Amino acid sequence: MQLKKTATKTSLALALALTATLGLGACGSSNDSATAAGSSSSTLQTTAATAVATVPAVPGGTTAVALDADFVAALGTLGLTPGVVGGATLADGTVTFPITGGTVTLYDRESGYRPWVQGVLFHEGSGLSLTAGATKVELTDFTIDPGKPARLFGNVSVNGQLAASSAPLFNLDGSTLKPPTMTADGSAVLAGTGVKLSPEAEALLNTTFSTDALAGGLLVGISTITVQTK
Repeated sequence: MQLKKTATKTSLALALALTATLGLGACGSSNDSATAAGSSSSTLQTTAATAVATVPAVPGGTTAVALDADFVAALGTLGLTPGVVGGATLADGTVTFPITGGTVTLYDRESGYRPWVQGVLFHEGSGLSLTAGATKVELTDFTIDPGKPARLFGNVSVNGQLAASSAPLFNLDGSTLKPPTMTADGSAVLAGTGVKLSPEAEALLNTTFSTDALAGGLLVGISTITVQTK
């Protein structure tokens, strides 16, 4: 039965806990491809199915990434300084981006209907910057899509000029995903997904900063998503 806006906070929280995989790595380990979640752009089964839960308007939350020490060291070696854009924050080695909206629809995973998780999460008005000398690259306005593979898209600007729109920036590895938990205020929390630099982002950054050091799916950090339920 479709989840209504009048559902209890507990029911909504449980639905969000299940669908929070949308945010950071709905794909599981490599042997879970038969049941992994797909995005709204994925191939759909033609068999009709009824949604178990629908969250038509995600009210907010945060996506946080604890930056990997090797990633930070690589930036230092290249003379790149990380920073934040807009509403993002960087403190104690963790960069945090506010969730500004989104939508989630959940189907019964055991029904065989695919994609069983559909939707997106938006992070408008914030992002990550990388600066070297007079060159500043800004990665902003993230959209998380739970496709196979799960990816994060965003805009790329170089010295204030748009270089790429809705580009695939990061691949999301959910093989180390932890079970969802709940906070005291009822928010759903999902932690443990690896955030890796995409081949497309590596190529763009290498060209912009005249290097070839960013390669091989560099691990950026480990993510934690917190989805508000009210």
